[in-house]
Parts: sequence; structure tokens; C-alpha cells
Amino acid sequence: MYIIAGCNGAGKTTASFTILPEFMQCDEYINADEIARGLSPFHPESVPIEAGRLMIQRIGDLMKKGVTFAVETTLSTHSYVNLIKRAHKAGYLVELIFLWLSSPDVAVKRVAKRVSEGGHHIPEDVIRRRYDAGIQNLIETYSQIVDRWILIDNNTTSVVVAETNHGETTVFDMDRYNKIISHA
Repeated sequence: MYIIAGCNGAGKTTASFTILPEFMQCDEYINADEIARGLSPFHPESVPIEAGRLMIQRIGDLMKKGVTFAVETTLSTHSYVNLIKRAHKAGYLVELIFLWLSSPDVAVKRVAKRVSEGGHHIPEDVIRRRYDAGIQNLIETYSQIVDRWILIDNNTTSVVVAETNHGETTVFDMDRYNKIISHA
């Protein structure tokens, strides 16, 4: 199981179309935003509960079959903790890829650009809250319960900052890593 994480505007959906099939051999990508767009193309914000239910159902179906899949999240809550525990019980290794942006301002600008290109809007206060919460939850919670995590600076080109595999952390850029964890 893969978790593609990062703040709003970090490039999770865009990166998933390259990372998952080309590098992870994962063809099942479950994204609540995309499900909502399928349910209500002109007003996806009106169907989050229905989209969430369908996402949970799809995850359950794939887990029963033992299929490798990926989900997307900002990590701004602890809502994926139980899913990770269920995945481990079902025999999955859980890998988390966190796409980091240098500031909430960058995230706000990226979301505004996405909206100008027809993408979905997220209020600025929500973007800012999720930015800090996602980093904090990565460091304090999710990094402790996944089998492997990779921290990528996704500001311009994707640069791997650090990775942990079964508890052993390798930092490739200490300055950036320290800047990131200072938000936790």
C-alpha cells in the first residue's frame, strides 16, 4: 500500500500518475477528490461524504483481494492510522511518500493556479492549517507506523531529502530536513 501525502498544492495527484505506475508498479490509485468529481463534475465539493464512502469501500475491496493500491492525503488528521493498521494486519507493507513545499504561501499560490486552470478550490485558511498539521503528523505519527517513508522537496524539481526504511533514517540534505521538521 502506498500513501501519497503532502499539503494542498504539493503535486500529489500529478506525481501519482508518474510515481505509481512507473516506479512502484501500482495501477490502483484511490483519490476522494477524483471520486467526488465523478459523482458531481460541476460541484464536487457537494459530495464529500459520498466520495469518502466510495473510497473506503474501494479500499476494502482491494484489500480483500490483496491488490497493491495507493491513496492520497494531506496527513492533516490521524484518519489513516487505522487504515495502516488494517493494511499491516492484511500483510501489506505500507510506504508513504510525502511531497513537501517550502511554505504555506507556496501552497496557496499553487492551489490558486490550479483553480485558474479549472481545478478545485480550497479555502486559504484550510490550506495553511493543513500545511503545518500534515508535517507535524508525518513526523510525530505516520513516520512511526509505516514501513518506509520518503520525504521529497517538490518545490521545483523533485529532490529526495530523507527516507526511512524499517526505522533506519537516511538524510540526504540535512539543512532542508531540519527546516522541514522544525514545523513539527
